[in-house]
Amino acid sequence: MPAPLTIGLIGAGRIGRVHAANLATRVPGARLLAVADVNEAAARSCAEAYGIPGATADYHSILDDPAIQAVLICSATDTHAQLIEEAAAADKQIFCEKPIALDLPTIDRALAVVERAGVQLQIGFNRRFDPNFRRARQAVERGEIGQPQLLHIISRDPAPPPIDYVRVSGGMFMDMTIHDFDLARFLIGSEVEELYVRATTQDPAIADAGDVDTAVLVLSFANGVIGTIDNSRRAVYGYDQRVELFGSAGAVMIGNNYPNSAVISTAESVRRDLPLNFFMERYTESFVAELQAFVEAVIDDRPVPVSGLDGRVPVVMGLAARRSHAEGRPVRLSEIVG
Repeated sequence: MPAPLTIGLIGAGRIGRVHAANLATRVPGARLLAVADVNEAAARSCAEAYGIPGATADYHSILDDPAIQAVLICSATDTHAQLIEEAAAADKQIFCEKPIALDLPTIDRALAVVERAGVQLQIGFNRRFDPNFRRARQAVERGEIGQPQLLHIISRDPAPPPIDYVRVSGGMFMDMTIHDFDLARFLIGSEVEELYVRATTQDPAIADAGDVDTAVLVLSFANGVIGTIDNSRRAVYGYDQRVELFGSAGAVMIGNNYPNSAVISTAESVRRDLPLNFFMERYTESFVAELQAFVEAVIDDRPVPVSGLDGRVPVVMGLAARRSHAEGRPVRLSEIVG
């Protein structure tokens, strides 16, 4: 059996702690040696909770440690690209949460450093690893539904994020729809050539922050598929994550996940409990699977399943969505990258 992959975690916030818990308890072949966070108390709390030997406020100690082979970057978005570059220069294998950055020159500079260093970089688009969505992709690959024709993604959060986050996140298309952009590419196996956005804002605080909270996007794929993405920041009934993929020989549909399968029938109604309430509950297994895939790819010296390019394209789509909303017209992705 190969030696475990030794890992350092940078960022001990919400998603960092999710990854720490999974690495400590559910990912064979991984050993988490240290955690860094600018809030040293958060780093120490994370270390104590998950049996991590080292905790620090200075991430350089992780990059400088020859015993650490790989890093997980779970810090604030505006630090991702710099940390990728520094980790690559330190010859560390890299897993980074999305997005790499909010602009293409910064992303391209980071990817160039990674390529020159010859290290692996996996981006944290976890929905690809959800067993339901993987089965839908499998149905496409096997030809079970014939030629794909229509894709509909429904992705609605139970409540808006804090306004302080909205102001720095890059907006809904970059912090929320970006997952749907990646999922659309994954399910169809083709690139989007053009997209069109209609969006509004129902929440005055989000409007004051210059963002939208309700949108429908129409995607035109290179292989002829037409896709739609339906987004909302506020679904009062819970985390709404559904997909329908229609093809020439059939369709595949994915519904919401629920905390139980009980259906209560009475003389007045037939009802069930609400869907799982947020991403940490809905996508629990996908977070484990994406880390397992990263660890195995590094140990086996094979390409990671979600590359730096996979991290770049959804940002291009997000920038195109912004332009479409601002200008009220369809935007070709070639306008953004060309």
